[in-house]
Amino acid sequence: MNYILFDGTVRNQLLPFTFTRPVADIRIGILTIREKWEKLLGFTTTTVTEDYLSEKYPMVEMEQNIFINASFIPSENLVKTVKGLSENQAIFYNDEPVAFFTLEGQEVDFESYDIVQYSADDIFRIEHTWDIFSKNHEAIKHDFKLITKDRESQPIPEMTVTFNKEQIFIEEGAKLPLCSLNATEGPIYIGKDAEIMEGSMIRGPFALCDHATVKMNAKIYTGCTIGPHSKVGGELNNSVIMGYSNKGHDGFLGNAVIGEWCNLGADTNNSNLKNNYAEVRLWDYETEGFAKTGLQFCGLMMGDHSKCGINTMFNTGTVVGVSANIFGSGFPRNFVPSFSWGGSGGMTTYKTNKAFEVAKVVMARRKVEFLEADAKILEHVFEETAKWRRS
Repeated sequence: MNYILFDGTVRNQLLPFTFTRPVADIRIGILTIREKWEKLLGFTTTTVTEDYLSEKYPMVEMEQNIFINASFIPSENLVKTVKGLSENQAIFYNDEPVAFFTLEGQEVDFESYDIVQYSADDIFRIEHTWDIFSKNHEAIKHDFKLITKDRESQPIPEMTVTFNKEQIFIEEGAKLPLCSLNATEGPIYIGKDAEIMEGSMIRGPFALCDHATVKMNAKIYTGCTIGPHSKVGGELNNSVIMGYSNKGHDGFLGNAVIGEWCNLGADTNNSNLKNNYAEVRLWDYETEGFAKTGLQFCGLMMGDHSKCGINTMFNTGTVVGVSANIFGSGFPRNFVPSFSWGGSGGMTTYKTNKAFEVAKVVMARRKVEFLEADAKILEHVFEETAKWRRS
């Protein structure tokens, strides 16, 4: 069987992260959504996404295909139900298609399909950017069981302090001398060749992905994921860093989501609670206004390739687009459009030729090539987001 993940109706609610990737490649928990599906299906997947993303994330259609809505996080029961689909059958959750069977070239008309309503209580879905951090505790627990099942952890170093060590899993090559790991409230996963430097204190649920680093004396509270090849220091709480990004110094990051290839300057802080304790609103790209989140705690949402200088202060519920460069004193606006250059004193357009020069250097440091496909994606984002820039 051929499995294809599609973005579904929530793509615009997951911007700025879906400007540069399909919904399937969002990281929540330890793994991306695609990696979760592939592990449980036992097959690789391809993607139906926006046209401008399709060169980097192509779709492969075969004689028989099952399309899966990537906003749904797989459970064993859901995967079993998906695998059981046959011709002209579809699985729906309320009014939303979860998965459906097609033949190559078939025109899909759900009116002619046999609809299976999925009513199990294990539905787990991301529909908004803030779901990525607010549901990350649960996602880490789910992925921890999936990754560590029937496997044995590397030994915990003698000088490492642990609580509930049965819920700590260390992959080969990881280094963690003289740190504290508290898995009382949830599991702790340390990926291959990852490092936790001396003096760091960590509470689970927590995921440190392959080749990632926690700097000395970091304080990391529950619900944090540090994606592959990322570096973090200072204080973090309930935040997801998708990968290849740095918060290498002191400063607070809380109830936040940071994309790939980002860098937060030393002593960058985000507020995650309004002074009046009111509900946080976040910029909504679809309505072009600030939408209610239903959350009292919500920090920073930062798209891929964005950077900020030392001592940057982000207000509660700030959304930063793709490839923005923020610096200077004071609080920048709660919405910083993609390819913006500046800070609270005003912003100009960050030209793509300059942005690409930086991206090439930043990615080369991690031995990743900045491809023509990457440039085309960012060029499209530049054009698509022009209406929100002031110059």
